[in-house]
Amino acid sequence: MSSDVIVTAPSVARLVPRNRVLPSLAVIAAVAAGTGGFLGMAPNRLVTGTPVPLRAAVGAPFTAALAVAAALLFALGYAPARRGMHYLAAAISGATLAAVVAAAGSAAAMLAIGALPAVDISLGSAFWVAFACSSLALIDSLQRAEAGPPVQLAVVAIAAALFFVAARAGVFDALALAREYASRRDSFDAAVVRHIELVAAALLPALVIGVPLGIAALRHQRFETPLFVILNLLQTVPSIALFGLLIAPLSGLANAVPALAALGVGGVGPAPAIIALIVYALLPIARNTLAGIAGVPPGAIDAAYGMGMTKRQVFWQVEVPLALPVLLAGLRIVTVQTIGLTVVAALIGAGGLGSFVFQGLGQYATDLVLLGALPAIAMALAADFLLRLAARLRGLAR
Repeated sequence: MSSDVIVTAPSVARLVPRNRVLPSLAVIAAVAAGTGGFLGMAPNRLVTGTPVPLRAAVGAPFTAALAVAAALLFALGYAPARRGMHYLAAAISGATLAAVVAAAGSAAAMLAIGALPAVDISLGSAFWVAFACSSLALIDSLQRAEAGPPVQLAVVAIAAALFFVAARAGVFDALALAREYASRRDSFDAAVVRHIELVAAALLPALVIGVPLGIAALRHQRFETPLFVILNLLQTVPSIALFGLLIAPLSGLANAVPALAALGVGGVGPAPAIIALIVYALLPIARNTLAGIAGVPPGAIDAAYGMGMTKRQVFWQVEVPLALPVLLAGLRIVTVQTIGLTVVAALIGAGGLGSFVFQGLGQYATDLVLLGALPAIAMALAADFLLRLAARLRGLAR
């Protein structure tokens, strides 16, 4: 019995992949492609579409190519954990991602030939699963390869360039999402600008308020507990409820002080949205400020004082630089959080990308919802990537 165990144990171990992420993503994508619709086709935007399977949408050759790519990624999960193998997996994942996106646009154009103008061709579940799995496989492979900032920036730049070139070439014009954008181009551009303005208008005051609060909590221990009790309590208030609670006091303030009303302060609009976003941003900023500065080694501070530095010099030249990675992590968290919460601010007339989301929900138009949601997601991912990259560059500089 024991000899059987000794013999079979290595064979069982060989069945377990070294990288479990790639095989899992390949299997998920394959199952979705075989069971879900790659595209959806409906008579108009208000009717549920009929799923169009992957093979019917893109043809047998392309389907076979995607199957080969999934099989290669599955096999690479068992390959030795070498940098070259990880870059090969990243290349296959990136090529698959680009091919899936391009194929969706091309297939939609083929389906639109001879169809009525009102026909709605949307992206199906199989597309979204394949898109997500390819993206995650690319990210995972680059992380395992320990790709540096130049490689990461190059990958992002290539992906963005390919997308914009394809969009300008009209590859996606037949998709309902592109049609929604084309019919609302001016309002979409204004909504993106307003969204960025709201995020910036909330983050800057939150930093001005939150960083000193975190420092005060560190310097004065008795101030720490009540501060974070209040901030934690504010964080638990639902965003919609907080927006609603601000309507009455701000309306009264605008009526009492006409000068504030002239500046745009009122119960609805940007003012209550910015105040609520500042309130939600205070906790992560203050907590990370406290954690970052408290994590500075005492020996570094003692050495700075021993060199004759003043308290102000120690703070700006020792504590802040050493705490910067933690501070950037807090800024990254709060930026992504604020970008997402700003979508909800459209409910009180603040504008931004959330206006498309709620218009789409009211009209049962999924692609209109995506027109607002996808840019907000892309904005959050871009902010997360850039701030993560800044923190990594700061770590390399040290």
